[in-house]
Amino acid sequence: MNNNTLQSIYKRLLYKHTSLFTFEERQYIKKYLTEYYLNNSQLVIPFGRSIYDKLCICETILNEIGLGKAAVLSILFQDLVDNKAINIAEIEKKFATNVSTIIQGMSRVSELYEKKTSLETENFRKLFLTFAEDIRVILIIIAEQLHIMRTLDAYESDNKQNVARESSFLYAPLAHRMGLYAIKTELEDLSLKHTNREIFKDIAEKLNETKRSRDKYIHEFITPLKLKLNELGFNFEIKGRTKSIHSIYNKIKKQQTAFENIYDLFAIRIIFDVPIDKEKAACWQAYSIVADMYQPNPKRLRDWLSIPKSNGYESLHTTVLGPQGKWVEVQIRTERMDEVAEKGLAAHWKYKGIKSESGMDEWLKNIRDILENPELNAVDFMDEFKLNLYDKEVFVFTPNGDLHKLPKGATVLDFAFSIHSGLGCKCVGAKINGKNMPIKHVLNNGDQVEILTSPTQKPNPAWLNVVTTSKAKNKIRQALKEVEFKDAEIGRETILRRFKNWKIDLDDGKISRLAKKKGYKTVSDFYQEIAQEKLDILHVREAYLELDKQDNPLNQVETRSAEGFTNDFTAKEPAGKDDVLVIGQDLKNVEFKLSKCCNPIYGDEVFGFVSVTGGIKIHRNDCPNAPQMIARFGYRIVKARWSGKSVGSQYPITLRIVGHDDIGIVTNITSLISKEKNILLRSISIDSNAGLFQGNLTILVNDNKELEVIVKKIQQIKGVKNVSRS
Repeated sequence: MNNNTLQSIYKRLLYKHTSLFTFEERQYIKKYLTEYYLNNSQLVIPFGRSIYDKLCICETILNEIGLGKAAVLSILFQDLVDNKAINIAEIEKKFATNVSTIIQGMSRVSELYEKKTSLETENFRKLFLTFAEDIRVILIIIAEQLHIMRTLDAYESDNKQNVARESSFLYAPLAHRMGLYAIKTELEDLSLKHTNREIFKDIAEKLNETKRSRDKYIHEFITPLKLKLNELGFNFEIKGRTKSIHSIYNKIKKQQTAFENIYDLFAIRIIFDVPIDKEKAACWQAYSIVADMYQPNPKRLRDWLSIPKSNGYESLHTTVLGPQGKWVEVQIRTERMDEVAEKGLAAHWKYKGIKSESGMDEWLKNIRDILENPELNAVDFMDEFKLNLYDKEVFVFTPNGDLHKLPKGATVLDFAFSIHSGLGCKCVGAKINGKNMPIKHVLNNGDQVEILTSPTQKPNPAWLNVVTTSKAKNKIRQALKEVEFKDAEIGRETILRRFKNWKIDLDDGKISRLAKKKGYKTVSDFYQEIAQEKLDILHVREAYLELDKQDNPLNQVETRSAEGFTNDFTAKEPAGKDDVLVIGQDLKNVEFKLSKCCNPIYGDEVFGFVSVTGGIKIHRNDCPNAPQMIARFGYRIVKARWSGKSVGSQYPITLRIVGHDDIGIVTNITSLISKEKNILLRSISIDSNAGLFQGNLTILVNDNKELEVIVKKIQQIKGVKNVSRS
């Protein structure tokens, strides 16, 4: 680019917009841009980002969009700010203009393009709008794309197709939404020119060939109209507008017909120059004249005067039967309405069936209110306006660049379940922008998320408090039910197998009674506890065998007293150890069993209970079943006490431990027990929920003094909140 061309566009801008900058400000701009772009021999300027390109974009945003000083400064200085040649604070101080939101928004959008993703998705459009934040960023980006399309012949051939397609599926719709109808039309036509050159050339040639006949027809149509409209006494103009090549191409495709069969190649537009208070009256009077002169089609009347479109578009449309029996669309509006419709901020992006979104509708309604208020300057308003259309949504990328939309506040686990329920069930965390994060981490716009999984991971109820989306909650509940069902099946198979080995017939009715007796809501819950080894299968067997007898107590020995019963016992001397339990009237060597419901050990205060099978069961005085046994079967209670020393006997005790959910805490507990000489660890099971773990620890001890010592030591371990004896 030679200096003459550069000087030409620079002078043209200054001449047309003399009041935009002061003389000192112009000198400041010239100094910085000259030093950065022209006198920097080491600077490598990417194609399309030269100072000439920037001046062309400035010309577009000033002349065709209507932005002002802040937008021009942002375009000129963005690269300098990004490369730290100047800072935003200095620009704002020098020009007394807020440019930070625009420059930062443009930089964020530039970073967005660097991510590997598909620009064709609606999600990308939403993320694009969210990243832009300030509406002027979007308008500048559209102007940049328009400049690229106007100079696309200078680009490498490999990139032309991609750039042209982007204009069609992303930038033209955005221009439409922003109200830049003329720019939207030009982008579509230029896109078609480079993606389907033959069709573009064919339609352009046919339009050129038929131009004379169209002009003749338009003249024939509007000449009598002008005479009648002059009688109204208003200033007006009538012009024929030929449809764009892209629009004609869409009609050919939609109607599956040839160019020659497309009759509505143009529309007649009547534009009045009248005060605001006379706009509607002038438009309706014009409609009356048109309807009197040409037969209208009542089905094609569109009244956007009485109730403007939600995007602020105002006009009166009718379709009438003109000369030679051709249908002609007539648009009636004022200069204000025409300017707003063609290049104003009140975009009519729902025009011809484009799907609406409530957020954009509300924003456009605000824009329309501003444009209808003559006391407000729309450009000044945009200094305070933030584009928060999608503040209730968050958009994140997969490692492959696919874009996903989630509600604001969504977590890593929400994202995993949005991809696939199988991925969610195995999720243990994620890498977000290269950093490891837990499943509860809240996602932010533009995050790149890689889900981390483990084959041993299973859903748990605490996950329901981690996720925010209903989809994830439903998937977790479904997964939990599947886990519960599998555990119940495993538990039932375990009982069947063990009972078969013990030659015991399994009765489902008795199992249901047993589960209910032990406080389970359902038999499935009972089976799950067995599968998870929270219930001792030997305890289950004993309870199962005694179920019927306990329901009908003492039906065989109702006339016998507890004292008489104990006197009938034959003393049995346990081999190899001293008797440590004295039952009844100082009787020793009596056959007894330690009850499983309270697991008494040496040193506990205990009593004996005469069972229907002919033996005595030893219970702790504080056994949960003690009050009921004493109240109902007091005659079967016998005294019992420990005697001598506990030598050679160890008693199994289950401790219930609650603490913070930390894998290190389990290691500390097991390490502590392993160092105790007289205590053995029999089993341990851990379950975590909402940041806490609950564990059942079964150990073998000699007496209750050893138990008290080990309980105190466990309570002192960091993270342990409570230790209780089951």
